[in-house]
Order: sequence, then structure tokens, then C-alpha cells
Amino acid sequence: MDTVTRPEDKGGGTVEARLADLGVELPIVPAAIGSFELGAIDGGTLILSGQGPLMENGELAKGKVGETVTVEDAYVHARRTGLVLISAMRTVLGDLDHVRRIVRIFGMVNATPDFSDHPKVIDGCSDLMHQVFAERGRHARCAIGVGSLPGGISVEIEATVAISPGREPSA
Repeated sequence: MDTVTRPEDKGGGTVEARLADLGVELPIVPAAIGSFELGAIDGGTLILSGQGPLMENGELAKGKVGETVTVEDAYVHARRTGLVLISAMRTVLGDLDHVRRIVRIFGMVNATPDFSDHPKVIDGCSDLMHQVFAERGRHARCAIGVGSLPGGISVEIEATVAISPGREPSA
């Protein structure tokens, strides 16, 4: 893992400075594989489309958790998905400091029918959001298991984000 939460991290400074301090490099957001937007802004809310685990080598992590993917590897996949979500926030908003709060994370785990540790997997994304956004990164969450995901990816996560006033699209 490339970050550690420190007790002294209370959310001061810019989000970009925090990313640099944590040694986190954001990936380039992959192109959509369907007819949808990267994110949609309505009022003071940004809803990000689901993203998958883009690994350092540029490939999406695939497999079924509980069969070919361990909980530990899936945690890393969820963390990598969180990095893509943060990169998507930057792309849509232009500046990560427009993020007022991560409101909700919805995580789907491509898992075997008997797998039951979905929360441990999605913690990879949740932990990252708290590390990067400090208290603004605490959020509501849903973690579920599904029989399959697009392209056989191991994890897909979407996010709802409260944003600064004035970031709404102009009429």
C-alpha cells in the first residue's frame, strides 16, 4: 500500500498537497465503455459513474473474489478503484478542493455465492477516501456481492460527492 493514515491528519492544506504528501499518483480515468457520463452534477451533488480497478500496469483487475481473488487482493483492487474515482472527481470538477464531502460509496464485489466479506473488500476504497479527504472523506456506504461485473472486473464502485457552491453546470 502506498499510504498510511496519521493521527495528525485533520484535513488541513489542499487535497493535491495531501495526495503528494501521501505519495499517491492518480491514474488517468479510462474512457467510458457505454453510453454514459463520467459524472453528473445536480445542484451541489456530483454523482460519479461506477469505475473499476485500474492497476499500475494500465490493466483492469479481473476475477471472482472467493475463487481466483483473495480478500487482500480485492482490498487493493477497491483502493485502486478509489484512485480512479478521485481522478474522475478532478476531471469533472477541475479542482479536488471543490469536494466538500464524500457522501456515499456504493461498492459491488464480483464474488462467489458463499462469499460474505464484501465490507472488508470495499474498505480499500473507504480507507483511501478518509486518508485523502480526512474527515470530509467519511461517508455512508453500501457493499454488496454480485454474480458478475462488466469485463469480469473484480470490483466496481460509484460515489456521491457534495461539492462547493458554484460548481453546478451553468444554465
